[in-house]
Amino acid sequence: MVVAGAVPVVLTLVGTGTANAEPEQFVPVSRSDAAIADAVADEAPQWPAADVPNVRPYQGTRIPEDTLTSLQWARPIPKGEYLAPLEALHAPVAVAPVPPIAPPPGMLRFGDVQVESPEWLPREQAIQINDGSAQAEANLATFLDSVGMERTRSDRVASQTIGSAAIGATAGAAFASPFALIGAGVGGGIGLAIGLPFAPIGLAAAPLGAAYGFGLMAAPLAAIGAGIGAGLGMTAALAAPPRALEAAPATAPPADQVMDETVEG
Repeated sequence: MVVAGAVPVVLTLVGTGTANAEPEQFVPVSRSDAAIADAVADEAPQWPAADVPNVRPYQGTRIPEDTLTSLQWARPIPKGEYLAPLEALHAPVAVAPVPPIAPPPGMLRFGDVQVESPEWLPREQAIQINDGSAQAEANLATFLDSVGMERTRSDRVASQTIGSAAIGATAGAAFASPFALIGAGVGGGIGLAIGLPFAPIGLAAAPLGAAYGFGLMAAPLAAIGAGIGAGLGMTAALAAPPRALEAAPATAPPADQVMDETVEG
């Protein structure tokens, strides 16, 4: 609105300035005067005359447009064909940070849970959601590494914890939706009553009150559901049996068994 209102004013000022700047009569200019004017124009600094401060061109990896992340150091989703046993844990020590995991193209990723990004969700907001989820997962995996957990196991625990927390939060919010709608109605009514004397600007208090009432009822149950889901997911990931890359090599029979077979032969 500000830009639209400023355009005609600027055009009016430009037109007025141009009209006022037009000479009332023709003034002849000699060849020497024109040459002098060209020399002065060449020596004058051209706009912009100075470098713009605090400009640092960003050079990074070009992420495909269909991949909803901005984390340049993200890694692909690890394969689950191997899972180390849970052993040799110790007190936390300093370890290298675990890099986050990039989502598949066009998907929102919450640990081991992946959903297609809805069309109504802007791309920037989808990137923020994915980045926050990936960072939380990476931070949890880093802590698990610090207590001696092997990387495949820490990846499994972190991803399953975040994914189960997302499922639990969704279930909690769905369970709270009837109460949240009541809270939205009450909050919208209160906001309308408060903002009505200051109409029309005060009418904005109605949707704000409705959003506050909805969140006040839905947020606690969503948080409880996320906590329960995270606990169940972590427990299941810790209890998952290890998986080897290949079968163990055949071991030689005991020496006494070999001797008995030789004597019998």
